Amino acid sequence: MTVTEIPTHDELFPGFRAFDITTPEVRIRARVGGEGAPLLLLHGYPQTHVMWHRIAPRLADRFAVVCADLRGYGDSGKPATASDHAPYSKRTMAADMVAVMRALGHERFFVAGHDRGGRVAHRLALDHPQCVLKLATLDIAPTREMYRNTTEAFAPAYWHWFFLIQPAPFPERMIGADPQAYWLKKCGSGSAGLAPFLPEALAEYLRCFRDPAAIHASCEDYRAAAGIDIAHDDADGGRKVAAPLLALWGAHGAVGRCFDVLGLWRERAIDVRGHALPGGHYLAEELPDEVGAALSSFFLADRASSPGRAPSP
Repeated sequence: MTVTEIPTHDELFPGFRAFDITTPEVRIRARVGGEGAPLLLLHGYPQTHVMWHRIAPRLADRFAVVCADLRGYGDSGKPATASDHAPYSKRTMAADMVAVMRALGHERFFVAGHDRGGRVAHRLALDHPQCVLKLATLDIAPTREMYRNTTEAFAPAYWHWFFLIQPAPFPERMIGADPQAYWLKKCGSGSAGLAPFLPEALAEYLRCFRDPAAIHASCEDYRAAAGIDIAHDDADGGRKVAAPLLALWGAHGAVGRCFDVLGLWRERAIDVRGHALPGGHYLAEELPDEVGAALSSFFLADRASSPGRAPSP
């Protein structure tokens, strides 16, 4: 694996450096900054690591923060897919992140994920329990359980779950006809509209999402979620996440309205706690103070179990 620094000129992550980490399978773009216990932050759809720009600098005085673009998103690589969508399974994405953290000198770490990133974090904790000290999820319940408990209220709120899994290239062509209009519709239809998104961050999201390869890869992410990811969940049997898990969700979003978030996570993890926050889906940008405080409190509790300071890349 190689770690290559990438020059950056934006002010979204003051004091952070950008790196490309090339693993045997894919190149991953990451922002790295801060000192302390290693903390991996993973983004959701259809965003990039930039979604953490209001939180990562706040955490950098207590954590060695790594904000990574998942494969297929942002400036990370977008590998070819397969008929079973395995290259975009959460198992594969989780393995990417283990490789990234090891390349940066972190064998054990905390992880927080929003939306798709939370699903990657869930699989990471299951497949690599030796790596994950604690994990936090933002505005999700487990994928399998959400699909299996679909209701009239959930389906229209999460219409994209059923649209994006349609066979290629149908959704790709529909989105590709006007990627910006699709992005703004998808992300601006919540209770807060587009207000949570800083113009500079929004410009980054749109720059990355206009790439046809990113549109295709993100569809593959959802196709994997509805198929091979559920197969992996079923193969787990009764095995649960052993690491402590914090679930946060938006009181004004669909997940909290449609699901018993803590109840579903307790079916999949041993030690679960959490609560709703007074926002919608995009909590990291809507409520950075509340989210940052909740993550810090959770991860820094019981410091005896936390890893020590890791070397800079």
